[in-house]
Amino acid sequence: MGRVYYDKDIDMEVLRDKVFAVIGYGSQGRAQALNLRDSGLRVTLGLRPGGASWQKARVDDFEPKEVSRAAREGDVILLLIPDPVQPSVYKSSISSELESGKALYFSHGFNVHFKQIVPPRDVDVVMVAPKGPGQRLRETYQSGFGVPALIAVYQNSSGSAKELALGISKALGCARAGVLETTFKDETESDLIGEQTVLVGGLMELIKCGFETLIEAGYEPELAYFEACNEAKLIMDLIYERGITGMLKGVSDTAKYGGITVGPKIIDAHVKQNMRETVKYVQSRAFAKEWTNRFERSNEILGPMMKKIERHPIERVGKKIRKMAGLEK
Repeated sequence: MGRVYYDKDIDMEVLRDKVFAVIGYGSQGRAQALNLRDSGLRVTLGLRPGGASWQKARVDDFEPKEVSRAAREGDVILLLIPDPVQPSVYKSSISSELESGKALYFSHGFNVHFKQIVPPRDVDVVMVAPKGPGQRLRETYQSGFGVPALIAVYQNSSGSAKELALGISKALGCARAGVLETTFKDETESDLIGEQTVLVGGLMELIKCGFETLIEAGYEPELAYFEACNEAKLIMDLIYERGITGMLKGVSDTAKYGGITVGPKIIDAHVKQNMRETVKYVQSRAFAKEWTNRFERSNEILGPMMKKIERHPIERVGKKIRKMAGLEK
């Protein structure tokens, strides 16, 4: 592992007198804007007038502006809207406001790495990627800690782009937990591969297959949900808190033996080979080409896919179980 930076290693002087224009007020946009402001920095927001985020920002005592105006006033422009809309918003409202000496900031490298956004050479291009959702970033900041983050520099026009990224990570509270340096390429590709093979795609399909297998074997849907889905959170919590060995020490000997002996028969060499193919799919830019060609129709494409998941029996049963647990009304 490379060097880990903490609060004590970072000087925030490079941030002094800069205006931070946060574009977007979703999960990350809101959390980062509030944390930066609470760290004493000057923050302005660029949003769509009249939208839900505009009203939410006003409740939080911001005075939001149209995106182009915020970008014009900002020294550092934080592009924190969803990946599919970033290129069009950048082209229509930000690119013309990127004067020499400004900085463009991302929390995910997708559009820069895959050249959907090509910044001018005379601006800094940096990334701070908090390794947690916006709500968690905000909660830990308020509690006096933070979530770890990755930083990267794509363009260092000013000569102090890395110091800028580190300073922002400190202002966000991330350097309280630790900040690691990477590249736009590695952050983007590893993020996509992890999402597809494990975090979203892999876990979702594993849980669905486990649920379906128990149902097909004659077990009640509620029992199948508990065993294939509900308890998965408990196991992941143990792994998150203690590691895999710690999790194994926290379950029964029967669970240890069954898990260690049968698990590799389920997630076997064939599955790992599929994961290797996914690595090639991402690194070859085939996924990016496929997805970016559909950016403008992302809602139209994702809608039917989401509806299919929503109709799966595990979702009906899950809603019932979550109500029982008081998690859902």
